[in-house]
Amino acid sequence: MPERLRRLESAFQRLPIYFVTACTHNRLPVIGRDDIHTAFIRFAEEAANRGVRVGSYVLMPDHLHIFVVIDDRQLTLSAWIKSMKNALSKTLRSQYVQSPHWQKGFFDHVLRSSESYSAKWDYVRNNPVRAEFVSKWNDWPYLGEIFDLDFRDDRV
Repeated sequence: MPERLRRLESAFQRLPIYFVTACTHNRLPVIGRDDIHTAFIRFAEEAANRGVRVGSYVLMPDHLHIFVVIDDRQLTLSAWIKSMKNALSKTLRSQYVQSPHWQKGFFDHVLRSSESYSAKWDYVRNNPVRAEFVSKWNDWPYLGEIFDLDFRDDRV
C-alpha cells in the first residue's frame, strides 16, 4: 500500500479558512441529531477560547462540513479535529452508540478567495436538499454559523 501524503502543518495565508469534511465510521447515520448538534455548538463556541473560530457548518447524518480558522500557532487543524471528534463521540457514547464513531482522518481544503468561500457554502448548505431530507436548505435543523469568517485578502 502506498504511503499517504502528509498533511501540511502550515499554510501560506496568515489565517487561512479551512473547509473540512469528516465522515462517520462506515458512513453510519449517527450525527444528524439534536444531541450531537447541541454538543457541536457547545464545542465550537468554547473553541474560541483556544483561538479557533468555527464559521458555517452542516451536520448530515453520516458526515459534517465545517469552515474553521485557527489563530493559535500551537494548535494544528488535525489536533483540533481530533478533539472535536472526541467531544462528539462522548455524546454518542452517553446515548449507547457503539464505537468506532469516525473514519480515520478528514478532508480539508484551504479557501483562496471570497468566491470560493461563497461557492463552497452554497454547495454545502444544499446537501440536505440534494439528499431529499428537506425541500429548502434553511429547513435543515443541523446547520448554522458560529462566527462570521468573512474572507479578507489581508489574511495573506
